[in-house]
Amino acid sequence: MNKNYIVGPKGDKPKSDIRITYTPNSKSLDFSLSSKVELMFGKSILTKAETVCKDLGITTGKFLLEDFGALPFVISARMEAVIKSAHPDITEESLPEMKPHCEGKSSRSRFRRSRLYIPGSQPKLMLNAGIHKPDGIILDLEDAVAPSEKEATRYIVRNALRTLDFFGAERMVRINQGEMGLKDLEFVISHNVHLVLIPKAESGEQIITVDNKITEISKKCGRKEPVFLMPIIESAKGVMHALEIAEASPNNIALTIGLEDYTADLGIVRTDKGIESLFARSTIINAARAAGLQAIDTVSVDISDEGALRASAKEAKALGFDGKGCIHPRQIQPIHEEFAPTASEIEKAKKIILAFDEAKAKGLGVVSLGTKMIDAPVVQKAVQTIQMATASGLLSKNWKKK
Repeated sequence: MNKNYIVGPKGDKPKSDIRITYTPNSKSLDFSLSSKVELMFGKSILTKAETVCKDLGITTGKFLLEDFGALPFVISARMEAVIKSAHPDITEESLPEMKPHCEGKSSRSRFRRSRLYIPGSQPKLMLNAGIHKPDGIILDLEDAVAPSEKEATRYIVRNALRTLDFFGAERMVRINQGEMGLKDLEFVISHNVHLVLIPKAESGEQIITVDNKITEISKKCGRKEPVFLMPIIESAKGVMHALEIAEASPNNIALTIGLEDYTADLGIVRTDKGIESLFARSTIINAARAAGLQAIDTVSVDISDEGALRASAKEAKALGFDGKGCIHPRQIQPIHEEFAPTASEIEKAKKIILAFDEAKAKGLGVVSLGTKMIDAPVVQKAVQTIQMATASGLLSKNWKKK
């Protein structure tokens, strides 16, 4: 009896996805399609399925396609995943064309006020994620994906990186731990991911291992742009090794913390006030600053409590964090608003920059504002404040001309 291989969403009413059942046999290719849009798109769905079979050298077998409004990149990913679950020895790939909007670069200093987590197994949540204007979008291969779906999800994430427009958001992927995470890298590094989040970071050695694997893959595929790293510290051991982790790679750009796992590791309950995690968060901030990195706060898990979110963001900014994680698009705007500079911060920054410009024009080596001397870090902070103000719509880019 021939074995069936099934890849795709479970349940009766998934959206923007497709479930595929593949029965390998010696007969000619046989495709059966059920779809509410079969009349309009049935031919293109079947053509996409046939293309994947051709790319992977599959000439026999039966495929049942249950379509729920999947886009081409999802159909291609699901087909490749189901075929390779039956034929793990196949090394060929069926890659969608890399879209021009997927080829942008990132930078070390860009804003990372908000990072929106998207489960890598749910393409319906990826499609419009960029219109909410998060600073980064994280396609998650780790905690948000069931163990049974992790293999198939890699193809979804890979194809999303090649095709979806994230409207300028930094393109991030959270990989799994250990060997599984190293395998994840093979699915994303060649496809213009900007940043990789490393979960459960507890030592510098972990970061070096990931970094070395990225270097190896980059050399093979000819990638020149760096892949930035953001270790996630989620345990007592990680907190105590925070500086070692922060300094482990020149590609580190930020440290962040995951408080759900951290408080579980300590055997305590996470609270809205966060007193139980103050030491850990302060340690992360100091380690990040000592290594010249950004510090990013954890997520707020109650998406219905905007007041608690704003209070948490205010506290995070006061402690020295540069941003927070998000698990829902509605959290993005409040976070941006709370991390935006105040009117007094903007005015102070303007005075510092104008004083610096005046001193520079006069050829002075010393900059002063009133009775206070201004050094380079103060000017740099002022520049960042102005950049944040303009990004937040609080200040015109041409403010000096007014």
